[in-house]
Amino acid sequence: MTDRIGDRAVVLGGSVAGLFAARVLADFYREVTVVDRDRLIGVTGPRRAVPQGHHIHGLLARGQQILEELFPGFTKELADTGVPTRDFGTSLGWHFNGRGIRKVETDLVCISAGRWRLEERMRDRVAELSNVTFLENTDVVGLDAAPGGDRVTGALVQDRDGSEPARRLPADVTVDATGRGSRTPRWLREMGYPQVEEEQVRMDLTYTTCDFRGPLEHDPIGDGIAIISVATPGNPRGATFARLPDRYSVSLNGILGDRPPTDPEGFLAYVRSLPVPSIFESVRHAEPMGPPVTFRFPSSVRRRYERMARLPEGLLALGDAACVFNPIYAQGLSVAAIGAVVLREHLGRGPSPARRYFRDLARAIDAPWDMSAGGDLGFPGVEGRRTLKVRMGNALMSRLQVAATRDSDVSRAFMRVAGLVDPPTALMRLPLLSRVLWQARTR
Repeated sequence: MTDRIGDRAVVLGGSVAGLFAARVLADFYREVTVVDRDRLIGVTGPRRAVPQGHHIHGLLARGQQILEELFPGFTKELADTGVPTRDFGTSLGWHFNGRGIRKVETDLVCISAGRWRLEERMRDRVAELSNVTFLENTDVVGLDAAPGGDRVTGALVQDRDGSEPARRLPADVTVDATGRGSRTPRWLREMGYPQVEEEQVRMDLTYTTCDFRGPLEHDPIGDGIAIISVATPGNPRGATFARLPDRYSVSLNGILGDRPPTDPEGFLAYVRSLPVPSIFESVRHAEPMGPPVTFRFPSSVRRRYERMARLPEGLLALGDAACVFNPIYAQGLSVAAIGAVVLREHLGRGPSPARRYFRDLARAIDAPWDMSAGGDLGFPGVEGRRTLKVRMGNALMSRLQVAATRDSDVSRAFMRVAGLVDPPTALMRLPLLSRVLWQARTR
């Protein structure tokens, strides 16, 4: 058990990022309170406060590693309940422009639990911690700060029914894990701090998901987990076709105003337009479990807290509250896990400036942000800043995708980077780079 460094920590938001934060904070504070506007304990299925919860969510390999580190035995617990758990490199069929890359063993683990099952089991594990409590059906209406605003001393909360006035919830540290709708930038302005700088990449993404009953007449996934048809500038429609514990699911994605339909006929027509025909063949005669549901995602947003000239102490942010990623890259859950590791390292140093935490978090976010933002900026109509680094990265990626269809070493390197296990610079090492360029030349 880590030595305690304070009496009380408060986590704003009880979703995945908040649960990661609570797990880490429990090692450093005598009491941890998780506040959420929704009901949490005993809830099964997608939650009302998580509208994207109906859609396919991927946990990348690095996210699984951290999850297992913080919650030992977690992966086996899911596997024992029927959740598909396989090798990251052989269970996922990645397709670029309709061409599949080589499947190779990676010794990395892929879990196909779906968002709500993963969150539900994490919540159960966090609830088992004796010093963690959940404050449900409660709105966070503001921050509580010391005179002068140089330290946040907790949060102002109120029951959702509004029957009682807002009350103080004191804390030594307050962690914002409220997601993309975070109000921390506004609250900081109200405390007299400057506007938090934001970096945005606008792609106007819409994704639409439909679940199907199994078994399927035609099943190209077999014992694997998913087929991924990656959207590219040449084929801008994408999809993920996944095997979940009790169903199959297809999530379609379109950018720049291309909206996958929610009517069954239009949905199947969109599936048929994909460059991977096996997805359409699998579901064309399958039985839907309900109507398709849709979710719109206008832009990726990175909040640059690390560039603030000053920040109050006692306030940190994690997950989508710090950086919102395009969901088609499946980075959000895993980056929240990476942020939890940064939080643990920050707390392990004892009381230290919030700016140091945000600088460390920014360094951890840099690589996944460069990959997702750079990938989106490969589409000419996407709005964002195209640096020389972005243009060079996209030029290399198109060649790497071709090489990975023919070279197992290139495919393995790609999967390790896509899984956030290795940094993107691993793809620039001379032996691998020479294989990529040779394959592109021979093609």
